[in-house]
Amino acid sequence: MSSSSFSRAGAIDLSQLAARAQQPPAGAAGAPRGGASYVLEVTEQTFEAETIRRSVQHPVVVELYSPRVTSGQQLSQALAEIANASDGKFLLARLDVDTAPGIVQALQLQAVPTVIALIGGQVAPLFQGVLPKAEVQAYVDQLLTAAVANGIVGRADPVGGAAAADEEVEGGPDPRFAAADAAIEQGDFDAAVAEFDRLLQADPNDVEAKAGRAQAGLFARAAALDPQAVLATAETSTAVEDQLAAADVEMLTGQAELAFDRLIALVRRSAGDERNSARVRLLELFETLGNADERVLKGRRDLMAALF
Repeated sequence: MSSSSFSRAGAIDLSQLAARAQQPPAGAAGAPRGGASYVLEVTEQTFEAETIRRSVQHPVVVELYSPRVTSGQQLSQALAEIANASDGKFLLARLDVDTAPGIVQALQLQAVPTVIALIGGQVAPLFQGVLPKAEVQAYVDQLLTAAVANGIVGRADPVGGAAAADEEVEGGPDPRFAAADAAIEQGDFDAAVAEFDRLLQADPNDVEAKAGRAQAGLFARAAALDPQAVLATAETSTAVEDQLAAADVEMLTGQAELAFDRLIALVRRSAGDERNSARVRLLELFETLGNADERVLKGRRDLMAALF
């Protein structure tokens, strides 16, 4: 399985922000912990690439500040300390609003400082004004809980970190997935799932392994299904297992939107273990397409609305 098997990159649009980023990450702000910093200065030109696009993999907290508001320095310090202590659970992006009138207008900014979050390309307001560090931490904790519930569990890379020495050559096969690829070619999907599980034990944040595991799991579940019979049963059945099976069939037949809508509807009308089963299966199906897919982005928005 090569990296080209997955399409994770893609333009994520935020209303009124049309600028595409063409610059590498800017320098970090704040004092890093253990040599790793997770604080990034962004501009109006780099905002989309450095915040919106990154947010499909991990949460991004955006501090909208102005150097003219000197009382905001306390908040900046607290945010930087929390971000660096999180070890990549989220990235803190700092934007000087005095240099970004387009973003001020797009976000309808009313006060400085203001702190917002981005999850899956979507804006979630957090708070305005200068708060004590403990209160800021509480907002961040709520954000991270919401991110996990919506399957956004990747880790941010330290800002300015060197590229991994074993970075895969573009277009070349990744030897890590050789055993899983061989199992899939032989139709042994359970073995492929086990191989991906082994890789994920070593690196739980391996995006490609997550996607491969989700795809192999889908194939394994669907191997014994009769598509026509499954869909016919789901038309009249309210059983969770019947709806899960129908969603699998729809995914395999290229009807991802129908599969997502089916499971989101199930999340809305169910509770307890049944609701959680639908949510978990939906997150697995999201993984088969990748977080940058527009259908997945919409599905995540709809799931968040259904859950909250």
